[in-house]
Amino acid sequence: MNGLDLCKKYFETYGEPMLSEQFGAYKNRIAAGLVGEGSECLGYDDEFSRDHDFGPAFCLFLTKEDYAAFGFALERAYAKLPREFEGVKRPLLSSGAGRHGVFAIGDFYARFLGSPTAPRDTEQWLSLPPAALLSASNGAVFTDPLGEFSAVREVLRRGYPEDVRRKKLAGALLLASQAGEYNFPRALARGDLPAAQLAVTEFVKHAVSACFLLFNRYEPFYKWAFRALLDLPLDAALPKALSALLLLGSAPEDLARKQELVAEIAKLLSAALREQSLSAKAAAFLDAHAIAVNDSVRDPHIRNLHILAGV
Repeated sequence: MNGLDLCKKYFETYGEPMLSEQFGAYKNRIAAGLVGEGSECLGYDDEFSRDHDFGPAFCLFLTKEDYAAFGFALERAYAKLPREFEGVKRPLLSSGAGRHGVFAIGDFYARFLGSPTAPRDTEQWLSLPPAALLSASNGAVFTDPLGEFSAVREVLRRGYPEDVRRKKLAGALLLASQAGEYNFPRALARGDLPAAQLAVTEFVKHAVSACFLLFNRYEPFYKWAFRALLDLPLDAALPKALSALLLLGSAPEDLARKQELVAEIAKLLSAALREQSLSAKAAAFLDAHAIAVNDSVRDPHIRNLHILAGV
């Protein structure tokens, strides 16, 4: 049983009865789920996840007024629930403290977004880290009678506004091109292998970001980025090439293969851009596509911002 299923079953076994028996008058005002930080909120937890911050738990979400009225009592009731379920024990003291329990809805979202609501303007959308947007909208909601928690969540789960997506994609493509198609071969020509490897790493980093933006998905924290690539409807050759590029060494044949992989990845990204009519450029070099994607932004204010405004 994965962490999300474990926590949902724990809520159904202990959380729902607790709410019915002790907070019956308020039950139709309390949302519950598992959302936020932690691999279980992404569905990526495994046997290695259980060494910290893992166990039966859930989140309860209240309006600001309800939190003031009975939030403390609800926190005390939650704290008394069994700490062990299905053979899994929740740590008494956890480095992930604050990830579970009772939250005011606005405070929960402000923790990730800097605001109690979904982003309301271009600047907010462009500046927020994608991992924060993902943390505020991942996991599952088990129940939400009022719908106030889900109202913000549903805005976030629609992804970036289209012009913002294109702006951020243009920036990712330009940085990928600069690192992989320009600086990497120049570093190799100089014999500067550390700089070449840094360029490759930067190329992969920004190419991965472009992959998520192609499908308007929020990129997770870097340690889960490659795992999450497998959830995208990508040409299978693209994540395979990105992975291979990172794993190659510095032998002459590996360096030559790295150059081939950079070109292959650029070609695959170019094809994906043309398929979505984001760029009609025939060239494989990504900087040309970056300009084309930026030029396709409809809002002149967003289009005329620096091309890296969303990176």
